[in-house]
Amino acid sequence: MATGPFDEALTAALDALFGSFATDTDEAAIEQVGKSGDARAAWLLSDVMRFFQQGVVAEATADAFAQLTGYDPAPNGVVPGVTWQLVTDQLIAWDLPVPPEYADFKSRLFLLVEPEWEAFFADDSSSIDWRWVSWGGVLADTRALGDQLPCPGGCIPALDDPSTTDAEGGSWYPDESIVFGVVVGDEARAYPKNIMQVHEMVNDTIGGRRLGIPYCTLCGSAQAFFTDDVPDGIEIPVLRTSGLLSRSNKVMYDLTTRSVFDTFTGEALSGPLRTANIVLPQASVVVSTWGDWKAAHPNTTIVARDGGIDRTYPIDPLRGRDDNGPIFPTGPVDARLPVQEPVLGLDGASGPVAFPVQAATTALKAGEIVELDGVTLMLDGSGLRAVDDAGSEVASHEAFWFAWSQFFPGTQLWQADF
Repeated sequence: MATGPFDEALTAALDALFGSFATDTDEAAIEQVGKSGDARAAWLLSDVMRFFQQGVVAEATADAFAQLTGYDPAPNGVVPGVTWQLVTDQLIAWDLPVPPEYADFKSRLFLLVEPEWEAFFADDSSSIDWRWVSWGGVLADTRALGDQLPCPGGCIPALDDPSTTDAEGGSWYPDESIVFGVVVGDEARAYPKNIMQVHEMVNDTIGGRRLGIPYCTLCGSAQAFFTDDVPDGIEIPVLRTSGLLSRSNKVMYDLTTRSVFDTFTGEALSGPLRTANIVLPQASVVVSTWGDWKAAHPNTTIVARDGGIDRTYPIDPLRGRDDNGPIFPTGPVDARLPVQEPVLGLDGASGPVAFPVQAATTALKAGEIVELDGVTLMLDGSGLRAVDDAGSEVASHEAFWFAWSQFFPGTQLWQADF
């Protein structure tokens, strides 16, 4: 495997290729990349395939990828979307390294789509693994905090400080439908899944604490981060969706500093917040039916039917979009559970721990003790909550197994005795 920068001939071909996208894509340069013999350039070919999924450029890029790596993802021709996903999954599995100039070439293509990503690429000291980053199909949400207007070019718009009602005022939401429940101090709040599927990000205040609550529909994961737990002199982050994905997980960022966060861990990966070593602590998110949540928390509030922005939300806005497995690259998946098996994930006494949700819920309802690595589960509504040996809450959230296991490889997995 080659090391160091690309050689001069390959660099020239890549310069020609990545300099041609704004005008007329240089197909001859694609062919030169395929003949270069440096398999690391396959990462850049996969980036090209993300934006060119059909037509002559897509076919030429797939051919170059096959020549460069020996892997032909579509022997019967390019399949829009599928071919790109297959090659990227394969690259992640191979774990090919990239040369120093990889992010620079990648930025030339990505910034044509969304110039607002420039700050992410500009931080040479970031710990973003650009190999895993792909475009999610939308632009960055750059609206100011509280801005209720749609994004000009199309983004996933965060919902800031939504209006809420008491449980009785939430009778519009079906009892059998899912909410994401958060409790801070003595205050409980429910976020209806259908509203979260539209916004995928909420900035809110619960129990006197400021939180950012991302929901990655692709990962089946809602999380709650305390954004007010930052050192003096650092402004409270305003979390936004970037429009980028990392192994099918949403890439979130702080609107004020343009710092990127790892959405699963809350660790700042770039920008001023990385320099300040910011890691946002989490609160538990309980996934429950609305009927069971309000029975367990009769004083709960729930986001108002219109979100406080006079918007109408269908009960099932995604209409089963993610029901047949991941639609973006994820890389290899831990085979211990099915790809989209929901698990409750958390940090145990000795490291990451995951509990299959259905099995754990069944065991608890049968009167069994569900415990692993110093953590015990309990029912909350029809969802799950975790405590340690001292009875203190352990921050937890649900996610699809593919998402949890790829961000926390080697996770201890609880298994039922029955």
